[in-house]
Amino acid sequence: MIKNIAFDFGGVIVDLDREEAVQAFIRLGLENAGRILDKYHQTGIFQELEEGKLSEESFREKLGILCGKPLEREEVRQAWMGFVSGMDIRKLDYIAQLRQRGYRTFLLSNTNPYLMDYWARTPQFTPQGNSIDAYFDKLYLSFEMGCMKPEPEIFRQMIKDAQIRPEETLFIDDSTSNITAGKNAGLQTFQPENASDWREEVEELLARID
Repeated sequence: MIKNIAFDFGGVIVDLDREEAVQAFIRLGLENAGRILDKYHQTGIFQELEEGKLSEESFREKLGILCGKPLEREEVRQAWMGFVSGMDIRKLDYIAQLRQRGYRTFLLSNTNPYLMDYWARTPQFTPQGNSIDAYFDKLYLSFEMGCMKPEPEIFRQMIKDAQIRPEETLFIDDSTSNITAGKNAGLQTFQPENASDWREEVEELLARID
């Protein structure tokens, strides 16, 4: 029986567009953005930011050196927002309904302060003025936890902190490597396509497992 549902952010809650993000960072002056940026797992200083090894200020300073000019927080945030091509508010409404039905909901995401602290965790996240915190029992964010999917440690930390049983937990992620890691952690898993409307499939899956 499923009692808990852990959602990925990019590709599940919000739709991803890597190419737009690449172009946005190129416009900032990062000529090799296409080699650095990945849809699922970053490299270099981008990875260090999402692992929590670099603060927002330190990342911006290092990025400015690579771009050859000082950068303001807002212009860097706008470049990161290039990853987000859209968001179907009905998915958030569905997650709110799941909570009302008694499911505990969690976010487990490789992410960074630009997308979370300066957007998703603000009233600007939804037209209703809700931050992402309104939809989840707790957010498990890579840059706060010091580890990233698909590392086993991030799953161990979530399971221990949330005090959940893996076999009673459904993990939803659009990355194959993350899904494999979730299975290895003992979680039930579902892998939707990026930008798909997965609500009906999740509902059918919950009914089948329960």
